[in-house]
Amino acid sequence: MNLFSALRRHPVNDRQRALTHRLAALVLAHPDEQLLADLPMLRQAAEELPDPPRAELLGVIGWLSSTPLLELAETYVGTFDLHRRSCLHLTYYAHGDTRNRGAALLVFSNAYRRAGFLLGVDELPDHLCVLLEFAATVDPDSGTRLLNRYRAGLELLHLALSEAGSPYTGAVTAINATLPPKTDRVDGTVARLVAEGPPAEEVGLAPFPPPETRSVHL
Repeated sequence: MNLFSALRRHPVNDRQRALTHRLAALVLAHPDEQLLADLPMLRQAAEELPDPPRAELLGVIGWLSSTPLLELAETYVGTFDLHRRSCLHLTYYAHGDTRNRGAALLVFSNAYRRAGFLLGVDELPDHLCVLLEFAATVDPDSGTRLLNRYRAGLELLHLALSEAGSPYTGAVTAINATLPPKTDRVDGTVARLVAEGPPAEEVGLAPFPPPETRSVHL
């Protein structure tokens, strides 16, 4: 069964999928005053979703609502900017910083260009928030296809966040809830990358060096 045949049978419909991707993009962005001001609206929107992804997104929104902004910013940097095992750049998990990653980034850039979606000068196309925004508001088919293509990266990010007890885990759980069930191939890729790490790394995921790319602010 191909991706879109599976999505037609998925309990989350197209509108709910787009809303989930939009909400996840917002809560996974670097926290600021605007995000905090928007949280009541985000909570109201999340209430319209089925479970999952409703409860998972509400959990993240609740944590954001009850935590001081300075603490949120410190947690965000400590979670996503200082640890590559939980970075938000999906191609890193499969390709590290090798030449192959450049080719993978081009796949994202070409999809965005075809849809007329322009990136900021400091944004990499494989940043999860960028991809979610694209999938939610510009080209749901291409965006969902890219999310599914890099499902192993999403699973590795989810694993790292879950092991760290991160409040952001629910956002990635919600994203995965909009996609078809994992295949054996995805599980095999995840197991291999956990054991070996991405190319150019000598060991597994734990010692990923800090990222050299900047965070994305949506």
